[in-house]
Amino acid sequence: MRAYKVVDAFSSRSFKGNPVAVILEAEGLSDSDMQSIARWTNLSETTFLLPAKDPAATYRLRIFTPRSELPFAGHPTLGSAHAVLEAGLHAPRDGVLVQECAQGLVRIAVQEQRGIRHLVLDLPAAKVTPLNPEDVDELEAIIGASVNRDASPAIIDVGPRWIVAQLPSADALLDLEPDFARSARFEKRLGAVGLSLFGAHAHAATCGDADADASETPAIEVRSFAPSDGVEEDPVCGSGNGCVAVFRSIHGMLSSGGDSYLATQGRKVGRDGRISVGVDADGKVTIGGACVTCVDGKLFDQ
Repeated sequence: MRAYKVVDAFSSRSFKGNPVAVILEAEGLSDSDMQSIARWTNLSETTFLLPAKDPAATYRLRIFTPRSELPFAGHPTLGSAHAVLEAGLHAPRDGVLVQECAQGLVRIAVQEQRGIRHLVLDLPAAKVTPLNPEDVDELEAIIGASVNRDASPAIIDVGPRWIVAQLPSADALLDLEPDFARSARFEKRLGAVGLSLFGAHAHAATCGDADADASETPAIEVRSFAPSDGVEEDPVCGSGNGCVAVFRSIHGMLSSGGDSYLATQGRKVGRDGRISVGVDADGKVTIGGACVTCVDGKLFDQ
């Protein structure tokens, strides 16, 4: 038996965020065991908690989709940190947990907002590769809509590699019905995990609006599609939102001295994810949100 939780990330209400299965006692499991369990849970990600190898880390985490292992992912990082804290396995040092994963060390700040625990991760450094015009043509054919070519669509690599583009509006984004089979072939050809697309909400405040409350008013809607990895639409995606933040920053969509905003994701799949995004003057991105445990029990793997 192994301690096991399912945690909804980016929501303080059960069944409204993105669930991650967290195996809290993963020692002794082989790579194939972990992949089999991840395939069985059939969630976008399943994580496995292990003792840290790096002395600077609090714990080590391995992250699996139903089909493969990821070097890093956002909602599994926050959901697993929530599970670790709730189970009393580790305590933050100076308000911080440090996760070791294949991408490296990830800092997670433990905060409280209005009586609710919020976890905020530092996004790994990004590499940006613009798409060539022919691939932008293919992207538009896949989603059946035009994207903003003035802000060149790009592959943004933070461990997972997301293809990022801007739609004219949140409503245009929500109307999309991508060709998932064609998208899967496109993703595999470009070596990307999927598409993370965004559009601005009509009521979103513009940069520099002193009367706007970034913590309450959503600026953008995000949708993430990863059919090549067995996930047609990811309900709420931390790394995808991080890549969108990098994209918005490099294209001058955010204040140059540092900015923060709220993103929403999941409406098309019955969720209500809320992602707090920060970008500092140097372009460093943070991704945060609340988490809630939906399942707490034991996994029988023998």
